[in-house]
Amino acid sequence: MLLIILGIVIILVGFGLAKQNSPFTRFHNIVKVGGLAIVVLGSSFSMFKVIDAGRVGVKSLFGKVDNNVLYSGLHVINPLVDITSFDVKTQNYTMSAVHSEGDVKGDDAIRVLTADGLEVVIDLSVLFRVKSEKAPSILREIGTDYLEKIVRPVSRTVIRDNAVSYDAVSLYSSKREEFQAKVFETIKTNFAKRGLELEQLLVRNITLPASVKASIESKINAEQDAQKMTFVLQKERQEAERKRVEAQGIADYQRILSAGLSDKQLQYESILAQKEIAKSPNTKVIIMGNSKGAPIILGNN
Repeated sequence: MLLIILGIVIILVGFGLAKQNSPFTRFHNIVKVGGLAIVVLGSSFSMFKVIDAGRVGVKSLFGKVDNNVLYSGLHVINPLVDITSFDVKTQNYTMSAVHSEGDVKGDDAIRVLTADGLEVVIDLSVLFRVKSEKAPSILREIGTDYLEKIVRPVSRTVIRDNAVSYDAVSLYSSKREEFQAKVFETIKTNFAKRGLELEQLLVRNITLPASVKASIESKINAEQDAQKMTFVLQKERQEAERKRVEAQGIADYQRILSAGLSDKQLQYESILAQKEIAKSPNTKVIIMGNSKGAPIILGNN
């Protein structure tokens, strides 16, 4: 387009020289031809447009946007038409407290107030894409800076509006998935009205106030101590039960043994023991006593 305008200007200069009486008048034809050559060259360049993969082109002529979209590939177009290119691949817009992570440099996390009046810091990533067929309406109604006009403000507003329904601890733990699902549906609806498609919403991190975080850690430690004590008590009860069973077994054994032994049985067992001692080649056996008492056995090697 710029070359075409430049060529037209040069042609007009050539006509102007033809009407003047000056030393340069004789060059007016050369100037006209040169201007025409520039117009032809500019038209040749402007007629052929390549749209890269993952992008679409939107045509506009003197401010009027054409609803027909140019998809990736080579196209022959009106040389006077302007082409605005849109990225239709998945895009990631991150708002994070870490300075090097977000699209905006510095701390760009979302600070929200919960139902219990506490401030919670949320890191968020929005995965979305531009709908190809909606690119002309985006250019006409929003422009090419849809990140700043739509993605960022809508995401932050929806996060804040939904966070007030949850207390800080629930938002951090048990209600986190519910909160993320609710926010996803709301942002998806808002994006769809403006030609954007929300693919995924990632609540990357929720940072609680230091006091709440300390309370949670204290509660977790107390629960762990309680579980540990429960385990110790259970182990002690099992050990006490084991000892009780062992003592009962010994008592039962002694009762059975005392009930089953008689003087005759003891005398018989004594005779068997004496017999085994007598069989030893290195033992002398001297038996003293009567039949009613247990004998005394003296031996030397």
